[in-house]
Amino acid sequence: RGFIGIPAAHALRLTHARAFRPVEVNVTVGAPKLWSGHSFERLLRAVGGAQARNADRQAQPQDLAAILFTSGATGPPKGVRYSHGMFRAQLGALQRLYGFRPGEIDLACFPLFALFAPAFGWTAVLPRMDFSRPATCDPRAIVDACHRFAPSNTFASPAVWRRVAPYCRTQGEKLASIQRLLIAGAPVEPRLLEACQGLLDAGSVHTPYGSTEALPVASASARELLGDLRGRTEAGEGICVGRPGVDVTVKLVRITDGALRAWNDELEVGTGQIGEICVSGALVTREYAFDDAATLQAKIQGAPSSRQSFWHRMGDLGRLDSAGLLWFLGRKSHRLETARGLLPPIGVENVFRSRSGIEQCALVGVGPRGRERPYLIAVMPRGKKPRGAGAARSSAQAILAGGQAHPEAARVEGVLFRDSLPVDVRHNAKIDRVALKSWAEEQVP
Repeated sequence: RGFIGIPAAHALRLTHARAFRPVEVNVTVGAPKLWSGHSFERLLRAVGGAQARNADRQAQPQDLAAILFTSGATGPPKGVRYSHGMFRAQLGALQRLYGFRPGEIDLACFPLFALFAPAFGWTAVLPRMDFSRPATCDPRAIVDACHRFAPSNTFASPAVWRRVAPYCRTQGEKLASIQRLLIAGAPVEPRLLEACQGLLDAGSVHTPYGSTEALPVASASARELLGDLRGRTEAGEGICVGRPGVDVTVKLVRITDGALRAWNDELEVGTGQIGEICVSGALVTREYAFDDAATLQAKIQGAPSSRQSFWHRMGDLGRLDSAGLLWFLGRKSHRLETARGLLPPIGVENVFRSRSGIEQCALVGVGPRGRERPYLIAVMPRGKKPRGAGAARSSAQAILAGGQAHPEAARVEGVLFRDSLPVDVRHNAKIDRVALKSWAEEQVP
């Protein structure tokens, strides 16, 4: 209903009038303007009187605070309704989890997270980069911002740190002021965690797990993940995302693509078994905006006798081990259904990535669900991609041999080589496995 923008944005609105038909209130930031509406500068001058008139208006926990959109990596982006109570719970959980303190400086390599800064009493520094394409960032600009502003906290997707870490290594640079380096948006492999930990002096690296609908669900530090858990990761158990936070309850339910209208204990799978990750708590959003069908698909009504009034289905596969650690195994929609049963992708990919000298890889199923044939799509380090059919066959055989000792990796039927993998728009880190599956089916007879 409202549109706030610079003159160029309003010019676009006028040339695409049909798309902007619902807009009732227009506010222009800057001059000149050749259309009706409000001036942002004039509104600012009037804000003092508005604050006096509304001084006693306090937002209630159930009031709508924002509509935030999902990345659309596994379907059309959905608008997630955030209430003020949910925001407060989220802020409290993050403060307790990471020890955030007022007065800190945050280097925000993902603009949406910069919105947290004023809520924490922070200063947000946005480095010079194209935020719509984080994988193309200039690592020098990230390092320069660290040297210039001495931030204590920073958040970015793996795509950013895959550029910054090698640059710092070759240039002998450190991010000395950083106390917390957060990586999220896609699974983080151990070697990237190791490289990022090497950027810091006394700081720590963390991998928060969650989604637009629920964050934070769990978190793990690089020191944990590079210790005893590294061997389990590289042995194919998945990606450990840590223990669930005190503000959220996590359960695993049996895998189904249909709606689950009401909770019952028979839905839950046992310790160590693979299921869909479900979460409940004050920091979990209740519904999508303008999309009742998506809400029905993603939410489960809680049992009448339970403290959890509803559950959110994360759309991720995982397992809880006997120590209470949560392991991520991939998106539910990306699972392979083969003639021999279920095959989640993440564990298999970790096996090959750790043993075969692969830069990046993705496991996809060729053929219809229920009879999918597992194929590994591999990206080799620069200069090592096999050239020619004979070299490709030889390299594929060597890669497959590295997975023969692992029961799930041994099910992979072939290897296909690419120069790069398609990724999502928001983080440039989530692999577009639907596109890869289509491509692989064109390559395999």
